[in-house]
Amino acid sequence: MGDLTFMFIDEVKVAITAGNGGPGRAAFAKTKNTLGPTGGSGGAGGSIYAEGASDLSLLTQFYYKKHAEAENGGIGKTKLLDGRGGRDLIFKVPVGTKFYNLTNGNIFEIIKIGERKLLAKGGKGGRGNFHYRSSRNTSPVQFQKGLPGEVFDYRLELQLIADVGFIGLPNAGKSSLLNELTRAGAKVANYKFTTLEPNLGAYYDLILADIPGLIEGASKGRGLGFKFLRHISRAKILFHLVSAESDDPVRDYIVVRRELGAHSKDLLEKEEYVFLAKSDLLSEAELKQKLLALKKMNHKVNPLSIHDYASVERVKKLLGVIQNEKRATYNGEKDK
Repeated sequence: MGDLTFMFIDEVKVAITAGNGGPGRAAFAKTKNTLGPTGGSGGAGGSIYAEGASDLSLLTQFYYKKHAEAENGGIGKTKLLDGRGGRDLIFKVPVGTKFYNLTNGNIFEIIKIGERKLLAKGGKGGRGNFHYRSSRNTSPVQFQKGLPGEVFDYRLELQLIADVGFIGLPNAGKSSLLNELTRAGAKVANYKFTTLEPNLGAYYDLILADIPGLIEGASKGRGLGFKFLRHISRAKILFHLVSAESDDPVRDYIVVRRELGAHSKDLLEKEEYVFLAKSDLLSEAELKQKLLALKKMNHKVNPLSIHDYASVERVKKLLGVIQNEKRATYNGEKDK
């Protein structure tokens, strides 16, 4: 399996148990002239919450620990004092985590950093005998047991939320571009399936995601790409990298598009920019020929080499436009 620290866990199951409410107490005052019931109520059980964070590795906390349990409420005290409430349990999950409640069928999602959702509510504390006093029952001995906390089974599924997703066949140059733009430190090598998990990088306000390479048949379960196809669905814009080393770039482009469509037709509707990566390896004539062929498939095609300043600057300029559009959309929503 390898070192857990570097594993990308995007789906887990976990049992969630909120704290039970503490029992109330039956107690009486012992001081002369102040006789009567003084038993306090039990404390409420701790609740369990999930909170959004930017760290993609957070679901690994459930890789071995499959159960999360909050603290029970304390027993009611004498002298009309209530028991201590159980501490809430708050665990952080990556933004983009979807929660499937396997017990009651509810589904919800965390899409913002700092957003908090209640997973299971703690039980209410039981009443002490002070709350049972009446004109007919001046010395009640009854008290309530605390109510149990909610217990649910959840399935957590992470779907990356990125502004731009880098897609393409294995070894198309996606990780190299991500590193050039963001210093993300993604592993780069000249063999297939270098990227075994999605890599994220931040380019100013934009989140860029390097999605592991797809292969033909990925939508049917072949290769590593199938595991990550659903992550592409959350990217707003696609940068499709095709390797200039390919003997048939159009074929490579079609293979990836076919797998996207087989997974979800909606993926084919996303805005897509195509880059003929590693273009520095071609002669001027070869580059022109392959660019013309790709432009028949998508007119938004540009050569790209991380060793060519001008081509990288074109990518940065495009990202600047996307960033401005994102800010304009955000400010428009904020002003409403």
